[in-house]
Amino acid sequence: MGGPVLTTSPRNRRSFKRPPMGEINVTPFVDVMLVLLVVFMISAPLMTQGIQVALPQVENTQINEKMEPIQVTIKRAGEVYVQERKIERKDMVDTLKAIQSQKPGTQILVRADKDAAYGQVMEVMSALQVAGLVDVGLITEPPASK
Repeated sequence: MGGPVLTTSPRNRRSFKRPPMGEINVTPFVDVMLVLLVVFMISAPLMTQGIQVALPQVENTQINEKMEPIQVTIKRAGEVYVQERKIERKDMVDTLKAIQSQKPGTQILVRADKDAAYGQVMEVMSALQVAGLVDVGLITEPPASK
């Protein structure tokens, strides 16, 4: 019992407390936002890819449409897609007629692989005409710059 005794009064206890902070530390929020920005920058182009086809390269002009056109894609092996959905040839006219009834006057853009058979492309063009979709454009790529 021979040592000093420390006593704390209520006044001394307050001196050990931190004063309240009047600001928010935003560094963790900025870090999270930068990570999200990088994730979205990487994933955004992947979401707009669509069906991969090798388009022919020709000189053309840019299309400026108010309403988003419907894309019909013809792959090299002859598969036909409307937007992102694969359709069977036997159902092609019915599917296109349904589009015409839902969205009359919609522009159709045909994306055909440059190695797709001419007969396959003409079969799709004929189905578009039978379905009543007459505002049809063909998508190409600009020539490679030399």
